[in-house]
Amino acid sequence: MNKILLVEDDLSLINGLMFAIEKQGYEVRNARTKGDALNMWKSEDFNLIILDVTLPDGNGYEICREIRMSSDIPILFLTAADEETDITMGLDIGGDDYLTKPFKLAVLFSRINALLRRAQKYSSNLDILSSNEISIDLHKGEAYKNEVKLELTAGEYRLLKLFLENKNQVLSSEQILGALWDCDERFVDTNTLTVYIRRLRVKIEKDPANPNMIITVRGMGYRWNE
Repeated sequence: MNKILLVEDDLSLINGLMFAIEKQGYEVRNARTKGDALNMWKSEDFNLIILDVTLPDGNGYEICREIRMSSDIPILFLTAADEETDITMGLDIGGDDYLTKPFKLAVLFSRINALLRRAQKYSSNLDILSSNEISIDLHKGEAYKNEVKLELTAGEYRLLKLFLENKNQVLSSEQILGALWDCDERFVDTNTLTVYIRRLRVKIEKDPANPNMIITVRGMGYRWNE
């Protein structure tokens, strides 16, 4: 169930709007101040934020700016501030849509649905890295070859992820070693890196002795060949 944060302080609007949104199958939480909104944002997971501009302790623009420093969550401004400059500001600082009051519920729900669809499509594209017959599901932290799950160690997974994020680029040993820094803060040396490369080739290459995907670039490092 998608969860929506409604930042609105108008009591005459809050109850009816929350009821209507919940009837559409969404979970909704309400914050009536800038402070409450940011506290909820930091402590809970939301899929979309509906922002009023005018609040008792600040405004929706300030909330939008702060959230945009760390998140691409869809933000819909829903406000009586209908001047062209208000709308332009809301969109320029990172708002995805801007709906002015009074509004029709059908229009609001169309905007909500469109923003959530777009976000889910974007998220699903970001969650998968793929090249040749290899893919990584970043959300699950799993790797596959021809849709069959690969049994990788944490270091092998990080190494494969690094290669798929930098396809066709030569990565130096130093760059790769940095990505293999382990949780105990013990730096992986070049001998260990050689072992990682060999083990990963065994698990993904058709002929590990003559690799087609992880290519050794003599004197420079390694390259993922797409």
